Amino acid sequence: MNQLFDVVTVFSLVLIVWVLSSVRRTRIRVEYSVSWLLAGAVLLVLATWRSLDDWVAAALGVSDSFIALAMAAGAAFLVVLYRLSLRISGLKDSSITLAQQLAILEFRLEALSEKSSTK
Repeated sequence: MNQLFDVVTVFSLVLIVWVLSSVRRTRIRVEYSVSWLLAGAVLLVLATWRSLDDWVAAALGVSDSFIALAMAAGAAFLVVLYRLSLRISGLKDSSITLAQQLAILEFRLEALSEKSSTK
């Protein structure tokens, strides 16, 4: 059982270092990295603080503290993915609006150029 907690600890540390490295190299924007850093920190705290795991397991009504850790990790990552889905949906709506505005402007530009060429 301790090996599973050690694996989660290493995974959370790798996640935190990876996100910080990506921010430094500007591969990920800071506002998105905060969610991933918080998820990694939650995992790290839960993987290293065993009495907290036992308390969370008792609060969730599960018998094994690793199951509680897995549930908390899953919940943290679901929150991050939900936030990213909201952002992606907003960007898709914005790109559709921009494409429509561009099409209108191109139509008006062609109409103006036809009007000036006929004069």
